[in-house]
Amino acid sequence: MSLVFAPLKSRALARVTGPDWRGFLQGLLSNDVERLGPGELRFAALLTPQGRLLHDIFVLAGDGGCLLDVAREGREALIQRLALYRLRAKVEIGVDDGQVCAAWGADSAPPGWLADPRLPELGFRGMGLEPPAGADMADEDAYDAFRLGLGVPDPARDGAGDKIYPIEADFDLLNGIDFSKGCFVGQETTSRMKRRGGIRSRMLPIAFEGPPPRFGAEVLAGALRAGEVLSGRDGRAIALLRLDRIQGVRLTVDGRKVQVLTPAWLDTGLGA
Repeated sequence: MSLVFAPLKSRALARVTGPDWRGFLQGLLSNDVERLGPGELRFAALLTPQGRLLHDIFVLAGDGGCLLDVAREGREALIQRLALYRLRAKVEIGVDDGQVCAAWGADSAPPGWLADPRLPELGFRGMGLEPPAGADMADEDAYDAFRLGLGVPDPARDGAGDKIYPIEADFDLLNGIDFSKGCFVGQETTSRMKRRGGIRSRMLPIAFEGPPPRFGAEVLAGALRAGEVLSGRDGRAIALLRLDRIQGVRLTVDGRKVQVLTPAWLDTGLGA
C-alpha cells in the first residue's frame, strides 16, 4: 500500500507558550508532558474535576512551548478553560492557523511527520505540513474509514459531552493516560477506576451488515440493554458497551445482528 495523505478538517491547533508551559499542562492533562522532548508527540485528555472527558488532545512539544491538536469545534472552549486554570503561570494561550493532517500506509514516517502515539497501525500525524512527496491524496472520510477499520474510537465524534470517562474511551489502552505521573484534573476518579477494576463499559468496534444504525441506537443482549451505537459507516461502527453483557450472547441493534470485534490492542480492555 502506498502512503496516503488526508487533511483533518475536524481538527485544529492551539498553542501554549512561555517558561511555565510544561508545569502548567502537567497539572492538567492525563499524560506526562514534563518528559516530552522537543519534536515529540503525546496523546492526552483534559477532564472535568469529576474525571469525565472534556477534550482529547495531541501535544507536540517545541523549544518554548507546544502545539495542541484538538477538535476544531472544541478549540475555543479548551482555550477558555485553560485560561481559567492559568492563574499566575507564565504562559500564553492562543490559536495556531496550521492544518492537522494524517498519513498512513508506509512503514516509516515521512520527514517532519510523527508516529501516531495511540497505535502504530494508525500511521503518522502532521501539523502545518505539506503532503509527503508521492503520497496519494485522500479526505477525512477516508481517514475515518481507516480509523474505524482499526477499531479506534474518536472521542470528539463518539463522546456525548462530558458524560463518559477516559477509560471508557480506551485512553488507558491507547497511551493517553500516565498512571504514575502524579496529580492532574480528574486523576482521583481515573486512578480509582483502573485500580479497583471499576471499568464497566468501553468504546468497542462492532460489525454489521448494511448502513450504520443511528447515533444512540440501543445495543441489546436479548432483552437487556448492552450499550449504544456511536459513530459509524456501512458495516462498521463504534459502540459504548457494557462489558458484562456482551460475552457469549447474541447482540442486536434495531433487530439487526451485530458482532463485537476484538483487535489485538483491545484484548486487555475486554478483560478489565
